[in-house]
Amino acid sequence: MTPPLINEEIDFLQSLVDLAQQRDVIELGCGAAELSRQLLARWPQCSVTALEVDQLQHAKNLLKPMARLQFLQAGAQAVPCAAATFDLALMLKSLHHVPMEQMAQALAEVQRVLRPQGLLYVSEPVFAGALNDVMRLFHDEEQVRAAALQAVRGAADSFAWEPLGEQFFDLPVHFRDFADFERRLVAVTYANHRLDAATLQAVRERFEPHMSADGAHFQRPMRVNLLRKR
Repeated sequence: MTPPLINEEIDFLQSLVDLAQQRDVIELGCGAAELSRQLLARWPQCSVTALEVDQLQHAKNLLKPMARLQFLQAGAQAVPCAAATFDLALMLKSLHHVPMEQMAQALAEVQRVLRPQGLLYVSEPVFAGALNDVMRLFHDEEQVRAAALQAVRGAADSFAWEPLGEQFFDLPVHFRDFADFERRLVAVTYANHRLDAATLQAVRERFEPHMSADGAHFQRPMRVNLLRKR
């Protein structure tokens, strides 16, 4: 069965979780917190605590405050929040950025700060697809993504969590041109991608065949695991 094409991940999240029933939400590894901002705009009963470990991105987040949105600089493996504080935890393309030896600890921390019956939504890119073939030339995440999946499935097999299912969808990704790709995926603050001229040229040569009159279009395959705290 072909996974659905989802333009906004918040729509897929809502299909699995009744967001109108969630009051206190934590996002771990929030990046620019785009989904959290969307959530707060649609569901005014929610409040979000958004954690970001990258100092530069955290500073940018603080420059764009929003009601009911609190930013903290911290990693998922050491959440600076009290136990049983949240109804829903979100990890959007962030678990594989946690050091592999601390992924299990990160999931244990999420379990700690969730209330009984609280939900954990983990969204991770699948190591496949045309965009992945471009990215892996300078940022091969095969090992860390496999470790993230192993950590989630290990948690689902434990007594601490009740697994509620594993789902897949495709997320469209568009770049105006190679410069846009380079700005968004090479010159990121959370990684030190210093590409030499030969590597950059190889990346460009793999990217350019995907260009059309309105830019380059990709579909990123995504895996979602939903778990409930026992």
